[in-house]
Amino acid sequence: MVPYNHSEKFESLRKQYPVFYYHAFNYEFKNNDLILTFDFCIGKDIRFRPVSVIPFHNSYAAFYSSNQGHVLENLIFHIGMIELISYWKCACPPKIVVETGYLDTDAVAWWKKIYYHGLGEFFYCNNIQTNYSDFVEIISNNAKSYQKQSFVLNNETIIPVGGGKDSPVTLELLKDGNSIPLIINQREATSACVEVAGYKDDFLQIDRTIDPLLLDLNAKGFLNGHTPFSAMLAFYALLLAVLSQKKNIALSNESSANEATVQDSDVNHQYSKSFEFESDFRHYVSRYINDELNYYSFLRPLSELQIACLFAQLPQYFSVFKSCNAGSKTDVWCCRCPKCLFTFIILSPFVEPEALSVVFGTNLFENETLISVLKELTGETEVKPFECVGTRKEVCIALCEACKHYETLPPLLQYFQTTPLYQQYKDTDLEKELSHFEKEHFLRPNEWQRLMKIKDVIKMYV
Repeated sequence: MVPYNHSEKFESLRKQYPVFYYHAFNYEFKNNDLILTFDFCIGKDIRFRPVSVIPFHNSYAAFYSSNQGHVLENLIFHIGMIELISYWKCACPPKIVVETGYLDTDAVAWWKKIYYHGLGEFFYCNNIQTNYSDFVEIISNNAKSYQKQSFVLNNETIIPVGGGKDSPVTLELLKDGNSIPLIINQREATSACVEVAGYKDDFLQIDRTIDPLLLDLNAKGFLNGHTPFSAMLAFYALLLAVLSQKKNIALSNESSANEATVQDSDVNHQYSKSFEFESDFRHYVSRYINDELNYYSFLRPLSELQIACLFAQLPQYFSVFKSCNAGSKTDVWCCRCPKCLFTFIILSPFVEPEALSVVFGTNLFENETLISVLKELTGETEVKPFECVGTRKEVCIALCEACKHYETLPPLLQYFQTTPLYQQYKDTDLEKELSHFEKEHFLRPNEWQRLMKIKDVIKMYV
């Protein structure tokens, strides 16, 4: 991706709008739904009031009947802290003033880190030259300090579902009557995946909206770009865990998310899916919110290649899952974007070409116009696509394995065989790759045992 050159605009907007204010948050119960409103502003005339709605679920009844709404304030305050970054980035004021709650020195440092690394792609793609020290100062000038709370929590699990291939693997391996899906901004693929998993209408939900004013400002030339969505999901998931009295939040982030998008840099599209963020988040929650809430990624020991191996054994999802962001609103695979090509590649060692072509409606290896995307995915270019895709190494291994499925190679595989990368990876021991598990994770012993069902699946492919 060629960055925009918005460095001058960055400096100009910072001078024009020197301070971003987090004025307030509000919550109310309306028709049993929980409605959250946040109040942010930049200057005199730019005020944002985004709204999120948490539709009622039966599992919230016990909490609602306890009349403990006040204990939610700390959670909602923190949701505002992660929501604000979507609005701050339009002008990047050099100061953020938090007027609605107190943050100590360590908390300020924590938030500065997630903002800086979570906006790494934003800075890179806008060609903004800044650094950790200078990009923002966070000032907390409110004496109200929200304290850690004790909550009634059972040992059940919330599983966020995005509609792609990863969360169905988690849903199936943790399916035991003690888990429930969570969907943010429901779309056809997410609804279909939870229905196939056996939950149908029984899932937790968040309806999050962007203040239209932000979209208007983007159209007028204010700065725009990627923000750490998974970090935002993490804080919302804490709130729903408390409402539903479920202690565990099981993400489906894999070890591959740790790899930088831009080689030899800290720029990572998936920073808030990384183990570093997961570890930092757990520490922050334990210190400032609650000791018992257990946020972790169930798939963290696995690579994208291993997850694809498991997903290939779940054909009931083939017609409903969608990983394509470009086609998400219309529930289609666009078959032109990096996410589509990556998903096709990573499944290709484990799903026969004919069956895979049925899933996508075409064989993406036949599309020569995707060679430039292929180069980005394999590491021929310095920058990977700014999408949630696997490591360069596992893409190359998957392509080498895919070549074994064809008598006559389609154009993309023909091209790949001409590259040094093919020679580098063509003799890779697939069994060894599929049998390697990352040691950095927060799974408990019983969860580890469930995940190790992959060993039986591996035997089918090697």
